[in-house]
Amino acid sequence: MSRSSWRTPLVIIVCGTLILIIANGFRSSSGLFLQPMTLAHGWTRATFSTAIAMQHIVWGLSGPLFGAVADKFGPGRALATGALLMSAGYWGMSQAQTGAELILSAGVLIGSGFGGAGLGMVLAVFARNVQARHRSMVFGVGTAAGSMGQFTMLPLGQALINAYGWQQALVQQALIVLLVVPLSFALAGKPKHSRAAGEADQSMRQAMRAALGDRSFHLLFWGYFTCGFQVMFITLHLPSYLVDKGLPASLGAAAIAIVGLFNVLGSLAYGWLGGRYSKKYLLSSLYLMRSLVVAVFIMLPVSGVSVYVFSAFLGLFWLSTVPLTQGLVGQIYGLRYLGMLTGVVFLGHQVGSFLGSWMGGKIFDASGSYDLAWWLIIGAGVYAALIHLPIREAPLAAPELVRV
Repeated sequence: MSRSSWRTPLVIIVCGTLILIIANGFRSSSGLFLQPMTLAHGWTRATFSTAIAMQHIVWGLSGPLFGAVADKFGPGRALATGALLMSAGYWGMSQAQTGAELILSAGVLIGSGFGGAGLGMVLAVFARNVQARHRSMVFGVGTAAGSMGQFTMLPLGQALINAYGWQQALVQQALIVLLVVPLSFALAGKPKHSRAAGEADQSMRQAMRAALGDRSFHLLFWGYFTCGFQVMFITLHLPSYLVDKGLPASLGAAAIAIVGLFNVLGSLAYGWLGGRYSKKYLLSSLYLMRSLVVAVFIMLPVSGVSVYVFSAFLGLFWLSTVPLTQGLVGQIYGLRYLGMLTGVVFLGHQVGSFLGSWMGGKIFDASGSYDLAWWLIIGAGVYAALIHLPIREAPLAAPELVRV
């Protein structure tokens, strides 16, 4: 990547981690606004859930487009544009009076913003600025930064709601997100594409067609689908689930924050392990452990202690999928179009996020309980563990890459 002398790998990683702390931290705060906004406007939980579900679909659809822009022109513009869209979305969310306005602000604007300033964008920049042997570890560092944002920004979001009300809390989030714009300057610069040994000199279209013709790419897509399905259901609906059980609203914010804190450890651990062992087997074990943790949680009586223990164990396996999945895409398909290809795989994550968000609200409104949704989350983890096993981890050979 072409960059000024001050844009060293260390500066890029530090500024990138700060971007992820801010953007990913506020992304995880949606569940804090579900109850106060629905009560204030007389909306159902399905109304709010649909808006957040739309956010994830728009995020997923915009990710490959922003990734293609970053691959061609550099990521700085994508990151800054994403931050501006996110800021506008949070302000619009504070002013929304109808379900349609909520979908436009929380769904379309914020979702588009995450497409430009999300985890996949920053990790693609990291990948191009470190040696291959450190790539999995730096993916873990980036993912850990996003989880640290979840740990720090959720209590901040809840504190803002408690002090100023949900509307002013959203306005203040809109202002804080603007800090991403100056931080994006460190990640700016048009990428230089030097081919690695065995990597084909291919066009963007050829790279996409080659990946879509490979079964492993589809398996990664549907594995990421499950990740989004599980993570977004829990992020959005766990705080309300706990309130329904008679526990305080602050416990929900604390639970999601603890998940983020322990995922710092999980992401670093899996990033380190991914550089030494088979990533597909690590992913399979990770999804199985998620299902086990959820199953134990819902079968035991819910209390403050059980919530804290559940959150800590779940955190170890939370976004630890990211360094492994992102690492597999780069390992199999190369770095030249990593932003675009990871954006496409991440679309699977966002389709799952849409379903997890929307499904939780619909099941609750229909049955008055989240029980069925929890069992679907458990089954999805078993499914993901199985479909990762046939993935072929070897790099796609040059003749395969250019075949169209």
